[in-house]
Amino acid sequence: MTSTILINPADESVLREIEHTTVAEVDAAVARAADAQRGWSALAPSARAEGLRRFALAVDGASEELAALEVLNSGHPITQARWEAGHVRDVLTYYSAAPERMTGRQIPVAGGLDVTFLEPIGVIGIIVPWNFPMTIASWGFAPALAAGNAVVLKPAEWTPLTAIRLGELALEAGLPEGLLQVLPGKGSVVGDRLVTHPGVGKIVFTGSTAVGKQVMAGCAARVKAVTLELGGKSANVVFADSDLEKAAATAPYAVFENAGQDCCARSRILVQRSAFDRFLELLEPAVKGVVVGAPGDDRTEMGPLVSRTHLDNVAAYVPDDSQVAFRGSAPTGPGFWFPPTVLLPASRTDRTVTEEIFGPVVTVLPFDDEAEAVELANASEYGLSGSIWTRDVGRAIRVSRAIESGNLSVNSHSSVRYSTPFGGFKQSGLGRELGPDAAEAFTETKNVFISTAD
Repeated sequence: MTSTILINPADESVLREIEHTTVAEVDAAVARAADAQRGWSALAPSARAEGLRRFALAVDGASEELAALEVLNSGHPITQARWEAGHVRDVLTYYSAAPERMTGRQIPVAGGLDVTFLEPIGVIGIIVPWNFPMTIASWGFAPALAAGNAVVLKPAEWTPLTAIRLGELALEAGLPEGLLQVLPGKGSVVGDRLVTHPGVGKIVFTGSTAVGKQVMAGCAARVKAVTLELGGKSANVVFADSDLEKAAATAPYAVFENAGQDCCARSRILVQRSAFDRFLELLEPAVKGVVVGAPGDDRTEMGPLVSRTHLDNVAAYVPDDSQVAFRGSAPTGPGFWFPPTVLLPASRTDRTVTEEIFGPVVTVLPFDDEAEAVELANASEYGLSGSIWTRDVGRAIRVSRAIESGNLSVNSHSSVRYSTPFGGFKQSGLGRELGPDAAEAFTETKNVFISTAD
């Protein structure tokens, strides 16, 4: 039996030891999930809806506990962690309405009646990352459960604590034993077995594009359904006619929230050349004003990076000779701290411009006109998110349609709402999560023709 020692990223203290799940234990969990799923899917839709509402209430009652766990395990600022716990509650509440609204169709045909049914897939394997452990887990398990499935959830090896607690809360809320199981451990063991297990009907994976390709290949070999939410290198496009003060004031929070550990981070700021110098003047005090500090402090806006390994990876992108425009501050001493950093790269092909750093580092580049702005925004293998700043409504629509990205905001930085679809273009992923149709993504459409001939 192997295990992981969990480390508090803010002070490097040891939290606890988590034993890893074995392949045999994964197999046993899938068998339990299959048994639980048959009973769950046989319930009346109203009963499944009530179960999800009870689960939401249990999460609400434990919101402070969940937030405190995320502060310790992930280094998230307490205000952010409270929002995340509330978000899980809200996602469960939203999808508690789905079971009674998952209707099939009656299709006009000759010679009979044709109807469709939305049948649950069965057992869903969900593999979540370490950057938003609670919220991303809920994006998978809430609609999957609503559609009548069971879920086996593998949290990230570094950050399993809130997922484990959510599994306990599901039981405390009265959901059937085995319906939502949390299996901590290595991706190479637990994740791989979920992908290869014949009893798992679909995989939902959020993580790096490199690992996502491996998951997709494994699912393809077994003709298994898969949803992938992968990397990003999103553009924040600022036109000269925009509200520059607001664009500059909000830009740091579009990339430095969660210490930049966000696939939606607007880590490329593209500014129209005529406004470039003025934008940088406005951006500097905004960056230096980001409050980086103890995650448990209500005033903190950015905490540490998640681990020593990840800190080293991020720091490698900013060697001593980097073109640093300015930096914010960060604590010294124990903890995995990196200051908010703004770079002015000499080349549009610099690795800081093209690669996902996944830390509090942003590049700023100029463009001349609308066509070049679109060209620069699309000069990426990713296409997950982004922002467009302009007062010209026509331009906002044109550029929104032209940028190859799944989620865009105009004059704001909003990317994720549980009531709207979320997912990426290109190598940012496959499929969509959240929104009114998410539960249907965990079903198979069955068509039934009933002859009316004598």
